[in-house]
Amino acid sequence: MKNHSYFENKISAIDIFAGAGGLSLAAVNLGINLLAAVEIDQDSCKTYKNNIIDKKSPTTNTRLYDKDIINLSPTVLRDDLNLKQQELDLLIGGPPCQGFSGHRIKGRGINDPRNSLLIRYFDFVREFRPKAFVVENVPGLLWERHELYLQKFKNLSRRNGYKIFDPAKLNAKDFGVPQNRTRVFILGVRTDINPKYADWPPKSTHFKPGTNRPEWKTASEVFETPPRWVLKVLKNKIDNNILKNISFGKPILSLKKDPSSIRMKHTKALQERFSITPVNCSREDIEFRLPCHANGYNGHKDVYGRIRLAQPGPTITAGCFNPSKGRFLHPWKNHGISIRHSARFQTFPDDFIFEGGITSQAKQVGNAVPVKLGEAVLEKAASFVICSETITEIVQKLE
Repeated sequence: MKNHSYFENKISAIDIFAGAGGLSLAAVNLGINLLAAVEIDQDSCKTYKNNIIDKKSPTTNTRLYDKDIINLSPTVLRDDLNLKQQELDLLIGGPPCQGFSGHRIKGRGINDPRNSLLIRYFDFVREFRPKAFVVENVPGLLWERHELYLQKFKNLSRRNGYKIFDPAKLNAKDFGVPQNRTRVFILGVRTDINPKYADWPPKSTHFKPGTNRPEWKTASEVFETPPRWVLKVLKNKIDNNILKNISFGKPILSLKKDPSSIRMKHTKALQERFSITPVNCSREDIEFRLPCHANGYNGHKDVYGRIRLAQPGPTITAGCFNPSKGRFLHPWKNHGISIRHSARFQTFPDDFIFEGGITSQAKQVGNAVPVKLGEAVLEKAASFVICSETITEIVQKLE
């Protein structure tokens, strides 16, 4: 957790499209006063209430609105929170990104109705007129085929008195997250704000090995120390200098003690196929081929692959519990990773329990902003606000 005394009771924020609370937890960890959150998914709301509101009380008095953002009036929300325009410091949130996802091929996703939620986000900016706002989304938002939505958002921002900084494409592994995950963050600052501290985006804190700086966290930290035979295999596959620097995490608790240690149950045939996939390897390293992977098919190389322990982990998605959806096979056991493993990849603490069945929990984890990445982004955004004066305040001082 960050040392958050600098922001304690000095910065206020609202999180819309809050999900299970990755960005919200980052804000709370920084000492930001999180006034409210908006989320429509009921399991996510239960997760949010149990982990952000109940566990963090009385540190936070966050109000959760379990409503459809389309049907929630920004004016009603502002009045309900008893906030004047321009009084809120930060508006944060990540509109659903499926329409902008790189998985949408051949132009699909261009007219996805979820894309319009980016514009809906701005309705709340216009109503609250916060000092600054932060939007999180997938890199596909920057693609040419989605330019119309992004340009409309930028134009709305400028016409309503906000300076938009260049969208920052950040990789979570560069900020102490044991995961190779790239996301885009857009920062807008009200033009009457005179920031004494104007440095965007946040600078990397972790780097590739061999640079004599803090190194990327590896997937090994998500898993307990493996059996000796696994370490022997790794020694033969990985440079010894890299191997000696990796560390392992705590064992995963039982399902009785941790409802989020749930994992997918596989057929016996599938377990047998997993058993012939060597440590650190993928489906390409075994003779067996699914019909869809036959005849020299070179796509989807990561599916049914084992997670590589000495590298940052794969991008955690809503399918993170299913090895058929990516490189989500346990590094040495013959099953997929658990929701708790996935949550560790997203830097959620082990006492953060997700609600619902395995599919719902996976969706909540996969859609979240990694907590440590959220801290880096919000710390930078909050610094614009806390180290600033409005033009009106400057004039008053001169008078």
